[in-house]
Formats: sequence, structure tokens, C-alpha cells
Amino acid sequence: MLDLNRFLAFIKQEALFLPEERILLAVSGGRDSVLMAHFFKQAGFQFGIAHCNFNLRNEESDADEQFTSELAQSFEVPFFSTGFDTKAYAEERHISIQMAARDLRYQWLEEIRNDFDFQYIALAHHQNDTIETILLNLTRGTGIAGLHGILPKRDKLIRPLLFLNRDEIDELVKSQQISYRDDSSNQSTKYARNKIRLEVIPRLKELNPDLEETFAANIRRFTDLEQLLNIRLKELKDALFIESNPQEFKIKLSGLKKLNPLNTLLYGMFQPYGFTEAVLQDLVKSWDGQAGKTFISPSHQLILDRKWLILASKKQEEIAPVLVNPEEETIRWNNQEFKSQILQSEDFYIRNNRYLAQLDFGLLQFPLTLRSWRRGDYFCPLGMKGKKKKLSDYFIEQKIALNHKSNIAILENGNGDIVWIAGYRPDERYKITASSKKIFTLEQLAAHGK
Repeated sequence: MLDLNRFLAFIKQEALFLPEERILLAVSGGRDSVLMAHFFKQAGFQFGIAHCNFNLRNEESDADEQFTSELAQSFEVPFFSTGFDTKAYAEERHISIQMAARDLRYQWLEEIRNDFDFQYIALAHHQNDTIETILLNLTRGTGIAGLHGILPKRDKLIRPLLFLNRDEIDELVKSQQISYRDDSSNQSTKYARNKIRLEVIPRLKELNPDLEETFAANIRRFTDLEQLLNIRLKELKDALFIESNPQEFKIKLSGLKKLNPLNTLLYGMFQPYGFTEAVLQDLVKSWDGQAGKTFISPSHQLILDRKWLILASKKQEEIAPVLVNPEEETIRWNNQEFKSQILQSEDFYIRNNRYLAQLDFGLLQFPLTLRSWRRGDYFCPLGMKGKKKKLSDYFIEQKIALNHKSNIAILENGNGDIVWIAGYRPDERYKITASSKKIFTLEQLAAHGK
């Protein structure tokens, strides 16, 4: 008999799944995944078997698929298989064969899980896989999260064999006379993981024959340390991050500068937004310098703004433009309210108010448009005698943070000219003169609390 009690105890201890849930097993045909399938069969769980043919070993790959199909048939469980042109996928994306196989495998398994109503995907990693992962992480560089290795459960992925090491698996397969397929590529040291498994770990076991037990104890400690760090990071984010809107936070620079240890805590706070240690080191070197400098990750940007650091999503929602017609008295754009009015010149006097556009009605072509700024926009600032200025340059002069630009209302004439930067400056070409007969005004009410 298999060591079913330890298997069931591990599932319960790690809360991997409930007995009534359906599990999709990723089975390659090798000893680890085949043993996992035998455990599930003896435990009486509901499961299906999924097999990926990566077409990397010609007839061997096809024989693995045939073997796995027959295993599912003998267990009377659903079987799913697919084939990939793994080499072509890797070349297209300029990634390694191993990374390509991993991506293709996980994408397809998740599709099957979702389409056929399985609750989880079971992978046959064991304790030695975890040791290999930690050693790989250490040689490549890692944070504390890389020291706990492979987790028993992560989202929809579960690993119910992590209570076993490789020697125990070999003994179980031999004692139960379980048939399996050997993958010849596992003996090739051209892959980093194989080199660690075949060359590094045997040497480490010469120093410590109980290597698996030692690593298991270390992993428990590293996991506890990671939990303590995450608690501290949550406390810091709650104290320092002020939400401006769902896609933006303000963080006081004085608070960040007091962090200790600085690099570890700074990386912990901003790594979830895609920022690397190198970028964050540049930030630290720059945060006493000129405001307006921007630091980029694939999904976010950090903007230095004198006393604040602005964290903003790069995927800001586009704000729809709004048409402005002369008969409309109230206009709303981007949660801002504007009030329009048409006056005769004899009833008008000029008011010094940057939230009020006062324009020559005769020069306007309706409908006007309220919109966000666009790259390439320019206007002729009032008082500059028709000299053109790019809005991007004007915003820099006004020390307007990059992430705030899209929230500034731009009033565009029907001919495409910009006639007013709401809250800042009107255009010289559309100002009131002695010959103006009608005056069009547009007042930004929300901007100054009216």
C-alpha cells in the first residue's frame, strides 16, 4: 500500500482542497506524476489527467503521451492531451525551451481546468524540487520570497507530493511496482536545474546526508520571516500610502527616507508594482534632487513631486471629451463642473480669475470641446503676442506632475485651436479686445469650491 495516511494528512494540513472537489492532475508519465495519480486513485478523489506533448524528443514524446492515455483509461478518469511546437514558441519570444514549455503548459492546464469544471491543478513537485528551486534562486539572486521555494498551494495550483523527497518516491514506486516513463532529457546537464540535481546536490549531501530535512526546517523559518516582513510592509503601506484615486497613490518622501532597512522595505513596497531593485536604487539617489523625475516599471510610474512620491498606473482610463454648445449653461467633464454664459460687450468687465475663460464669441466655432491634453498640443499663452508653446513644455514650467496632466481640462475651438487651459491660462488669439461685440465665458466651478 502507498503511504496514504501521510498523503491525506498533508492535504488536510495545507488545506489543498476539499474531498468533494475535482482535481486536474498534470501527468508527464514520469515517476513523480504517475505516483501522484496512484495516490489520487487509492484515496478515491475525483480527478482527471492532463498531458502535454512538447514534441522535443520525437518518438519518446509520443510514447509518453500513449502511456499517460492508457493510465487514465485504466483508472477510468477523463484524459486531456495537447501538443506544442515548443521550439518555435521559444524562438518567437526569445526565451529558453524550458521557459517556453512552462508557459505553454500552465496556459493550457488553466484552460482545461476552467472549461471542464476542475477546482485545482495538481503538480507533482516534491521536496528535492524545492531544494533545486532555492539553489537556483540563490545563484541568480533572490529576495526572501525566493527562499521558501515551491509553495504547497498558490492560487489554483496545488502540490500534494511536497511531503515526500526523491528517495522516498523511488522506494514507493519500486515497492508498489508502479510503471512509469523515464525522460532521457533529465540526465542532460545542459539545463541549469539538471546540473544542480545531478552535480550540486550530491556534493551537498556528502556534507549533510539529511539535506532534505535541513532544507525543510529552513523553509519553515524563511516562510515565517516572509510572513513577518509582509505584516510590516502592510503596516507601512497603510501609514504612508494615501489614495488619490483608484489608480494613484501619494507617498510622503520624508516617511520613505526614514525606512530601516531602507532597501529591503522599499523593494517590498514597490516590487508588487513591477519596480526592480536597480530602478529603486536610482530613485533613492534622486529623491533629494529636482522634482518631476519619473521612474518606470512595465505597469506603473513613480514621479518625484517635491515633498511627495506619486505612484500611478500607466493604464489611466481615457477621459471622454465633451462638446460645449453656446445654449448649454452647465457642462460636466471628468467630475468637473463648468458654467457658460454669453454676454454683450457693454455688460461685460474683465475679471482676473484663472478659473474663468473670457473669450471673443465672434472668433469661436461651435461646438467647442472639453478634453484631456494630447502629445503635440500647443497654444499661444495670453500675453505672449501669438508665440506658440507646446503644452508639454508649459506643464513642465508650471511644475505639473505627469500623472495630473490628463485631469486638466483643455478647451478646444471648433477649428482645432486650444483656447484655454482650465485653471491656468487662456490663448492670446481669442482674448477680449475693444472690437469684441459678444463675450463667451466658461467658468470652472469645482476647481475653486463654488
